[in-house]
Amino acid sequence: MHMARLIKPLTLAQINNARPREKTYKLFDGGGLFLQVTPAGGKHWKLKYRQANGKEGLLSFGPYPALSLEHARLKRDEAKAQRVFGRDPGELRRQEKAKTQLQALHSFRAVSGAWLELARAKVTPRSFAYYKQLLDSRLLPALGDLPVQSLRPGDFLEVFRSIEATGAIATSRKTGQVCSGIMRYAIALGLVQIDPIPSIGILRQPYRARHFSAIIDPVELGRLLLRLDAYGAEKGSLTVKNALRIMPYVFVRTTELTHAKWAEINFAAREWRYTVSKTNTPHIVPLAPQVIALLQELKAATGHGEFVFPNARDARRPISGVTMIGALRRMGVRRNEMTIHGFRATARTLLDEVLGERYDLIEHQLAHAVRDPNGRAYNRTAHLAERTRMMITWADYLDGLRETARRDSAPAA
Repeated sequence: MHMARLIKPLTLAQINNARPREKTYKLFDGGGLFLQVTPAGGKHWKLKYRQANGKEGLLSFGPYPALSLEHARLKRDEAKAQRVFGRDPGELRRQEKAKTQLQALHSFRAVSGAWLELARAKVTPRSFAYYKQLLDSRLLPALGDLPVQSLRPGDFLEVFRSIEATGAIATSRKTGQVCSGIMRYAIALGLVQIDPIPSIGILRQPYRARHFSAIIDPVELGRLLLRLDAYGAEKGSLTVKNALRIMPYVFVRTTELTHAKWAEINFAAREWRYTVSKTNTPHIVPLAPQVIALLQELKAATGHGEFVFPNARDARRPISGVTMIGALRRMGVRRNEMTIHGFRATARTLLDEVLGERYDLIEHQLAHAVRDPNGRAYNRTAHLAERTRMMITWADYLDGLRETARRDSAPAA
C-alpha cells in the first residue's frame, strides 16, 4: 500500500533562489499548487486539479513576484472551495474571461468609437475633431472601460460637474450632447433601453448663451468703418486690414472669412462660393463692387498662395479670428462695443429695420436654414438675383455711413 507523498510547503528563500535550468521545472507547494520555472528565468504560479470528468485540469494564476506566495495560496484555496461545491474552476475562469471580453466589446470606449466613426460622415471635419477631443480628454478617462449597460445617470453627472467646476458650462453642455448621441446609438444596438442624459438635466448648471457685442447704431457704425479704413496707415498688415474692411460687407462667420481661398472667388461672376463650416452646406456670397476692389488689391499681394488672408508667419495657414479681434482692440474698440462675429448681428438688424429687406433674404445670406412652405430647405441658389441686389444695396449703404462719418469728423472751415 502506497502512502500519499507529503509535500513540504515552499519558502520565500526557495522561490527567490530558484535559478533557470536547461529545461522547465516545477517547485511544488502542496494541494496541486506549484511554481513553474522556465529556462528564460520566468516564474509562474499554476494549479493542477481534478475536473468533474476525472481528467486533470490546469489553471494559471500569474507570475511571481507580481503574484506573491500568499496570494497564490489564496487562489488555490478558492479553487478547491469551488470544487467542493461541484463547480469547475477552469470553466468558471473561462466564463469570467468571456464576460470580460464581452464587456470590453460593449464598453463605453468601444461603443463611443463606433458612434464617432458614424458621425465622421455626417459632420464637418472640425466638428468631428471636436467630438474626438471631448471623448479623449473628458469622457474616456472616466467612463471608457465601463460597460454601457452599467452606466447610470450619476456616472455622467459626475463628469459634467467636473467640467462645470472649471466654468466651462458650454463645454459641459456639448459633452452631454455627445454622450446622449452615444447612448442613443447603444439603444439602436440593443445594448441599453434608455438614454440617461435627459433625466439629469435639472441637476446641471444652466447655460446662458453669450451674445456677441455688435454696433447697431448707424452713426456709430459709420465711425467704426472710418476707423477700419485708417487701420495700419503707418504700419500694419494689408491682409488684416482688408479682412476687417471686407467683413462688414459680407457678414459671414469669422472662420469662413479667414479661411477663404482664392479658388473659391469668381471675379467674373462676382461670387464667393464655399461650404458653410457650421452646417457643411454649400453657400454663395454675392460680391459687391466694393468687395471686388478690396479683393483685387489683395490679389496682387497674396494671390500666389492658397488663402486670401494668409498668415504673416506661414503663408500655408490663414490668419485667425484672434488676429482680427486683436486689431479691433488696438484701434480702441472695446469688447463690449463690437466683436468680429458682431458684424452678422449688425447686418441682420440694419438690413431689416433700416433698409427693410425681406427676412428670408437676410436669413439666406446669413447661411441660416431657411425652408419653403413644404418644409424643404432652399438650395444655395435660391433668390440669388435678389440677394445680389440686396448685397449691393447694403454695400452702398455702408459707404454712405462711412462718408457721413468722414464729413462729420472733418475740421470746420
